[in-house]
Amino acid sequence: MNKQLSKEDIRKYNFGLWKLLIGGIVVFALFIMAIGFGVFGTLPSFRDIEHPKSNQASEVLDDENKVLGTYFIQNRSNISYQEISPNVINALIATEDIRFKEHSGIDFKRTFTIFLYALVGKKQGGSTITQQLALNLFSEEGRQKNFAKRILQKFQEWVIAVKLERNYTKEEILVMYLNTVDFGNQAYGIKSAARVYFDTTPDKLTVAQSATLIGILKGISRYSPTRNPDRSLARRNTIMGLMVKADLLDEQKYETEKEKPLGLHFTAATVNDGIAPYFRAVLKTDIKRIFQERNITNNGVPYDLDRDGLKIYTTLNYDMQTYAEEAQREYMKILQASFDKSWKGRNPFKGKELQIDQGIKRSDRYKALQTEGKSEEEIMKDFNTPTRLNIFTWKGDIDTLMKPIDSVKYYKMLLRNAMMAMDPQTGFVKAWVGGISYEHFKYDQVKMGTRQVGSTAKPFTYAVAIENGYSPCYKVLNEPVTIEIPGSPAWTPKSSGTVPGYITLQKALALSQNYIAAYLMKQVGPTAVATLAKKMGITSDVPAYPSIALGSFDASVYDMVGAYSVFANKGVWTKPSYIVRIEDKNGVVLYSEKPIPKPAMNEEVAYVMTRMLRGVITNGTGWRLASKYGVKAAIGGKTGTTQNNSDGWFMGISPQLVAGVWTGCEDRAFHFTSTAGGDGATTALPIFAGFMKRVYANPKLKISQADFVAPKDGVSITFDCDKYQEQEQKPEAEEKLGF
Repeated sequence: MNKQLSKEDIRKYNFGLWKLLIGGIVVFALFIMAIGFGVFGTLPSFRDIEHPKSNQASEVLDDENKVLGTYFIQNRSNISYQEISPNVINALIATEDIRFKEHSGIDFKRTFTIFLYALVGKKQGGSTITQQLALNLFSEEGRQKNFAKRILQKFQEWVIAVKLERNYTKEEILVMYLNTVDFGNQAYGIKSAARVYFDTTPDKLTVAQSATLIGILKGISRYSPTRNPDRSLARRNTIMGLMVKADLLDEQKYETEKEKPLGLHFTAATVNDGIAPYFRAVLKTDIKRIFQERNITNNGVPYDLDRDGLKIYTTLNYDMQTYAEEAQREYMKILQASFDKSWKGRNPFKGKELQIDQGIKRSDRYKALQTEGKSEEEIMKDFNTPTRLNIFTWKGDIDTLMKPIDSVKYYKMLLRNAMMAMDPQTGFVKAWVGGISYEHFKYDQVKMGTRQVGSTAKPFTYAVAIENGYSPCYKVLNEPVTIEIPGSPAWTPKSSGTVPGYITLQKALALSQNYIAAYLMKQVGPTAVATLAKKMGITSDVPAYPSIALGSFDASVYDMVGAYSVFANKGVWTKPSYIVRIEDKNGVVLYSEKPIPKPAMNEEVAYVMTRMLRGVITNGTGWRLASKYGVKAAIGGKTGTTQNNSDGWFMGISPQLVAGVWTGCEDRAFHFTSTAGGDGATTALPIFAGFMKRVYANPKLKISQADFVAPKDGVSITFDCDKYQEQEQKPEAEEKLGF
């Protein structure tokens, strides 16, 4: 028989229960306070809350603020609330936190049900958007897998969420959340996700697109539009249904949208993505150096371009860069086929064992095997064993079974190419193509690499001669020239395609005659030519030897374009520049740059040189530019071909744009079999032509086809050969008449 409880017993039990409840509340409050004080792990400080950290990609922007590419650990780019479509906000709230605008960081009505579900072994999401943001921003290890640790982490999220709600508005919290979440496929944040999945911007995302992206957040792999499109589509429609339920989407609109396909415009995000990859690699190195030299830091800590969300404003033009890359791809396919054909039936590797051995030892594969402790014998065995390799071709990358040593030989016979274009008046670089494939060949051939310049150096000697009173119309007998060199053997250059008899300097430059260049060198001296080359911005060694008249020295495309800009810019050299300014993620300018022009030669001399370089195009080695490729603007230029046809060059100038192109193999020992196939007019000029045709066809670029403007005060140097001849004949006639 059950004993009935007395009133005293009931009062006693009730008091015990209240003590237990109040004690539990006190203990829980003390527990939360302990979490707040960091007893169970350090929590972010007030400063951290005010300035939350996230791995934010740094953006490289062109001269119109278009994104050329990014540097990132996580491909994240932050944006403001106004830049996000309401469709995204509505999809997020309807899916993740329907009472987001009502709670203060913790939705207790939703939260306590989570513990009940957890006790019975059912997984149920219950974090508010603010709590999820707290986890994204301040938890290095992410969501804990261990149940006990996850419970502790959940309470920590509560504390941080409340702090976030106190310091930020609801709009700011939504923006921070959308800027930090991972959408998969290296897309961190809504801006990157919009670009990667739909090739658009966040403000233009439709209802269906927004729902697709928000759907990914429930499971990056499970609901990935690229990996599991059917699940992604179903999840998208579920989210749009939730939007209808929350009165954030019209029923009729929902019925229309759910019938649409995913409609992806997927572009995978990698650090190589975007245009101008070689430029961006050089730029990154330069910025690190500049920041170090000038002690530009982030509160004493060096800036990390992959994490700190800098904005780098550059001088490159997106369209011109695209045109340069297109022109290269278009022609190099043709040229490579021609090169391969020229070696058909011959062995290009005969006597080149040293070059092949060097290629092996410079390869990443060789270095990796060395690191593994492999002996030289084991390494060579590996290089002679067929294996699966990914090989670059102009028809696309291919996976093939190949001996690594054969891949070294294949790449030795692969033509490389580089190009740069700049505005000669400002010094601003507009296009930069440092190689044929950054993914396969990281070495930049615009600024980092130097090659022998050949006949593109001849204008330096001619410019010194013009400065010393020679007219382009002065005639010289085109015969071998010998220059004595104290302490060294005399120098007598060879020549091919020699035009016999007396010819003008104008014609000699147009037809790239070696004897005439040597004659002028003998008259003006190598020191004067080397000095001018240095004044025109050549930073590599230009020794004061007579052979520099024929371009025996090495220089970079970057330096050569800068040097030729002197002719186009009235004798003034402006160092080629490509950084306008660098801002931190808050828009504070960290560094800015303004080119400083320096006079390099007389304006009259520069103008006369433009006339002579125009002659190269109209009546010389550059004739194909107009006649074959249809570029009939007022362009001057110079072709260049080095010994054994190892390097082909073309330098082109116009009043608003100067560009240089180089083509050759990685190793000078590998080259075209004939000058007809390997000269600069064949290997480099066509790429310049393809670039300029595209530039002139785009009226938005406003690149004029007009000729160079003569100096305001006129030109005292006679460059019109008809007038020069009259002037020469007049004294003779007067002498005969006895005047």
